[in-house]
Amino acid sequence: MTNYLQNYLGGAWQARAEPVNKLLDPITGAHIASTGGKAENLQAGFDFARTQGSAALQAMSYGERAAMLDQVLKVLQANRDAYYDISLANSGTTKADSGVDIEGALFTLGYYAKLGAGLGDARLLLDGSPAIYSKDKLFQSQHILTPVRGVALFINAFNFPSWGLWEKAAPALLSGVPVIIKPATVTAWLTQRMVADVIAAGILPPGALSIVCGSSAGLLDQLRPFDVLSFTGSADTAVAIRSHDAVARHSVRVNVEADSLNCSILGPDALPGTPSFDAYVSELVREMSTKSGQRCTAIRRALVPAGIFSAVAEAASAKLAQIKVGNPRNEEVRMGSLVSREQYDNVQAGIRKLAGEAQTIHGGSSQPLVDADPAIAACVSPTLFGIRDADQATLVHDHEVFGPVSTLLGYRDTEHALALAQRGLGSLVASAFSEDSAWLARTAQALAASHGRVHTVTPEVAKTQTGHGNVMPGSIHGGPGRAGGGEELGGLRGLAFYHRRSAIQGSAQTLENLSATAKAWIV
Repeated sequence: MTNYLQNYLGGAWQARAEPVNKLLDPITGAHIASTGGKAENLQAGFDFARTQGSAALQAMSYGERAAMLDQVLKVLQANRDAYYDISLANSGTTKADSGVDIEGALFTLGYYAKLGAGLGDARLLLDGSPAIYSKDKLFQSQHILTPVRGVALFINAFNFPSWGLWEKAAPALLSGVPVIIKPATVTAWLTQRMVADVIAAGILPPGALSIVCGSSAGLLDQLRPFDVLSFTGSADTAVAIRSHDAVARHSVRVNVEADSLNCSILGPDALPGTPSFDAYVSELVREMSTKSGQRCTAIRRALVPAGIFSAVAEAASAKLAQIKVGNPRNEEVRMGSLVSREQYDNVQAGIRKLAGEAQTIHGGSSQPLVDADPAIAACVSPTLFGIRDADQATLVHDHEVFGPVSTLLGYRDTEHALALAQRGLGSLVASAFSEDSAWLARTAQALAASHGRVHTVTPEVAKTQTGHGNVMPGSIHGGPGRAGGGEELGGLRGLAFYHRRSAIQGSAQTLENLSATAKAWIV
């Protein structure tokens, strides 16, 4: 009997409905779980969260909510093995790739639990110092941050069912804002199991955490002016969300993470045989293969000096050829599958599209899969394209293939490389590899305006750097333009989305009394 993924709204599990969506093992095609259609009693569920959930959370201090996050972390740690099993069956990931999702979520939860503990018994946050508006300095103004009086609705993508939940829920719950999560249906099992485990533990107050596993129909209609919405997914869906009445008429605050044609730049000094050259090639291969390239931060465009284009192509192709693709239950396999045959078809279509303007440097379609039937499994081997004259490329700067696919692009000089990077029209992350720290600093500054994060690597940090694609909770995650224009995480900055900033004007004594229960937001 397969698992039925129930919705949890209004502080109660909803009755099982007729299954509408089937979740399949992307390797074997076996039916592993089901969800229903539209959730019942949406309005009542949202109202319950706004009233019961919000009131209970905001009656606590930041320190008390941080302690609650720590208890949530312990529950998830106790069930870690089950999550790895679900990830393998539902997402087709190797143990290492499942760890990127699961351990990343646990690390982020722990990070915010510790960060929140530092806020102690504070119940509001101070933003900056008082502004003085009178000559006697008695009349002043102080900006404060208070939690929103609504719910946080999360509509998430399929690639990170664990981290995608907790990297958003951790700062929301720490802020005192109840969460309603709508995971992508195709990989909803892991998200639903984690929510179920936390609910069963009784750590959170009723209404603090809810989940809708099936259809998203009607969810946006429930949003009210003081709610917030965070969306991760395609740019086309983001356009529809931003035009919805809840956003357009009621000014619901929205955070979007959308398409991103991230790039990585190999410095002009990084010739073959240098540590920077080797580190760059290794990072490119890792980014193409981790989670089968299904990361919003993966390297899609690899910019290298035109004079060593062939050397990079040969080195990367040699490493890619060593990657065994197939059933992650086999210990020899280094890269599992995409999440579904639908995603497989999308990636194959994208590969054919890019092949229209790019040379295939390494294409793994002829490589046999390990313990997997190519007619059933959603496995795609890594594909590296190349375009020596990058100025002639158009599709590679406009179309993201969300899989193990990247394109090598030659550049003439630093200014040319920066111009190519800008053609992504805004990305989540860019990285640069060089032994010249001064060049890296100038390059980072030039890239910063169009990238949410700039990751620079010199040989001395090559072994300790966290990786081009890894999102760390202490750094901003998001990006301008095509990437959605949003921001998540960034330490205490991650709490800003779930707070309202207000200017409190009054006497110095009034503001001093106000500050008695406050902590500085950013120190």
